[in-house]
Amino acid sequence: MTTTAPTARPAIPVVDVDPFSHEVLEDPLPMQAALRDAGPVVFLPRYDLYAVARYAEVRAALVDWQRFPSSAGVGMSNFRHETPWRPPSLLLEADPPHHDAPRAVLSAILGPRALRRLTDRWFADAEDLVAGLLDGAGPVVELDGMAALAAAFPLRVFPDAVGLPREGRENLLPYGDHAFNAFGPSNDLVAKGAPRVAELSAWVGAQCAREVLADDGFGAAIWAASDRGEITPAQAPLIVRSLLTAGVDTTVHGLGAVLHGLATHPDAWATLRARPERARVAFDEAVRWQSPVQTFFRTAEVDTPIGGTVVPADRKILMFLGAANRDPRHWADPDRFDLDRDPSGHVGYGMGIHQCVGQHVARLEGAALLTALTRRVERIEPAAAPARHHNNTMRAFASLPLRLHLAG
Repeated sequence: MTTTAPTARPAIPVVDVDPFSHEVLEDPLPMQAALRDAGPVVFLPRYDLYAVARYAEVRAALVDWQRFPSSAGVGMSNFRHETPWRPPSLLLEADPPHHDAPRAVLSAILGPRALRRLTDRWFADAEDLVAGLLDGAGPVVELDGMAALAAAFPLRVFPDAVGLPREGRENLLPYGDHAFNAFGPSNDLVAKGAPRVAELSAWVGAQCAREVLADDGFGAAIWAASDRGEITPAQAPLIVRSLLTAGVDTTVHGLGAVLHGLATHPDAWATLRARPERARVAFDEAVRWQSPVQTFFRTAEVDTPIGGTVVPADRKILMFLGAANRDPRHWADPDRFDLDRDPSGHVGYGMGIHQCVGQHVARLEGAALLTALTRRVERIEPAAAPARHHNNTMRAFASLPLRLHLAG
């Protein structure tokens, strides 16, 4: 229900909805449309929040780190008044000048040039994974696209690239799931992960130590940057932790999104098979279309005008990335998964100085897996309805039944 805000607040639309309810998490699209239609900025009384859902306002808030900084937390909790459950991220939850050195170090380690050494290996790993699933199978193979492909491939290549030991890698997904849940309210989803928080946090923290990491991975490169004085020795393990927190779940659910898009849009799969060089575009279009990361918060540094109203200083503003990525004010036919679209400019990775530093890693993983599939699979289609996995921040699948028709 949309009403008018009380006179004590600026006259902005009030939308009485819980963005973190299970009903909305199952299908956020109707709520997102209502928020966009209500106005450029709305008030959510359920959580005493300001919110933006249109592309222009979301993008503007993301890039304006001076007036909407991240250092008070990118979740609902305000670090100026509440103690975070873990040390703040030096990438996501810091602003210049504290953000600059960690960002520069990780950008060099995860940039396109640095990733070239991994390209052949990851493409070969993808071929091997797909061959293991399809060799000797039939002309038709049914599988869970999440477990067999979307989760299996990142968990196969990314921990090796970081330099993690083999033992305990199964902790990465539940830790990431809780971390993204914790950006939202303290609801049943957070409570679900609470019993393992201490155990998982201790495991992740232990993996960030120099002596635990292999000497040829991303983690060792971060520690080498501290040896050169580019970051401090105290910052190095926190930067490694950022990789482990946000580097797996986001890619897993991005791969789930692109597999779902290709299975439900046969024309897109035909386009990709004919033009496999479009694999990275397909992955980016899926990130726009499904927006695995649905929301992030900022905090107003000063009284800041947006959309004809003023967000008061020290108040949280909720940015609906998923809604912005389907805003018809910016995108033509936004609900369509379209490989002929140019999806660049979507906000699924964020925008501005806090834009996802690992996006090139995710694109490379997506390109490797999709290219391997195009060589073996003539047609891909849903085998049954997918099941959603509810998370306060992410749009995700718990299962994605797929039917693969193999090429002759």
